[in-house]
Amino acid sequence: MKLRALFMASLFIAFTQVSKAQVIVTTTLPDSITYWEKTNRVGFDINQIAFVNWSVGGNNSVAGLVKGAFIRRYTKGNMDWNNELILKYGLNRQEGQSTRKTDDQVELNSTFGYRNDTVSHWYYSAKFNFKTQFSNGYSYPNTVNEISGPFSPAYIFLGVGTEYIRKDLGFNAYFSPLTNKTTLVLNNTLADQGAFGVDAAIKDENGNILRHGKNSRTEVGILITNQFKRQIFTNIMLDNRVTLYTDYLNNFGNVDVDWQLQLDLTVNEYVKANIGMHMIYDDDIKSKREVAGVQLTEGPKIQLKQMIGVGLSYTF
Repeated sequence: MKLRALFMASLFIAFTQVSKAQVIVTTTLPDSITYWEKTNRVGFDINQIAFVNWSVGGNNSVAGLVKGAFIRRYTKGNMDWNNELILKYGLNRQEGQSTRKTDDQVELNSTFGYRNDTVSHWYYSAKFNFKTQFSNGYSYPNTVNEISGPFSPAYIFLGVGTEYIRKDLGFNAYFSPLTNKTTLVLNNTLADQGAFGVDAAIKDENGNILRHGKNSRTEVGILITNQFKRQIFTNIMLDNRVTLYTDYLNNFGNVDVDWQLQLDLTVNEYVKANIGMHMIYDDDIKSKREVAGVQLTEGPKIQLKQMIGVGLSYTF
């Protein structure tokens, strides 16, 4: 009897030890460490107006805007790498008119920064910026002669400098004393016209082209950018961006300005309204207008765009 009891106790102890060993072997810790912050935001705004027996008159119209913003930020120790892709495309259809473009934007921003310690807000930085558009643009009602197009223009900024970053305030400012600006005009018709500052075609006295216009222009100058993005009131987000650039060799002190201001108003998780303004001044961009069916090229002017929209937005 004692021998049997001793045998049973030995089996119980062995089984208990095996069970404990199995638990130890199969237990794993989840890897929850990541240095990436990811934000994807897509949206669709629509504006529509229709009239039926409206005594004061008016034209039926509908406008839609598709947009997306994709952000990837890598932060580890003294290193900060921020990437942003912005896409927008809008169309408007009004009774009695052909479909017209209302917005068109492709923009990629990438800034890499490194600081000496984890306390300082100053970074040694390198910045890359690329801008172009999806489709041709026209000086309406002329829809035959395009005044812009994909990669016509495209702007590429690449430079080194210093950046001041305050994540707690939603503020950053970048200064580069050495930035290369490349302007691309791959549409040969626009390049021959000397659009967006590239060298125009050389023609003889009869108007025959002896040498086509150049498809690119390179400048080196000073670049200053600033962004302030934070919630200023309940459900209201402010995004203010300013870019200033001047070239060392061509009219130094003549500053190109790109200023974007937007207010995002949140109704609920999916419905948002936005109010925005975009102002550009670039001495290399000549304005165009049509007089009696003839398209005239005039000097540079302040370009101003104002937007109001209500639509759906989804963030993931």
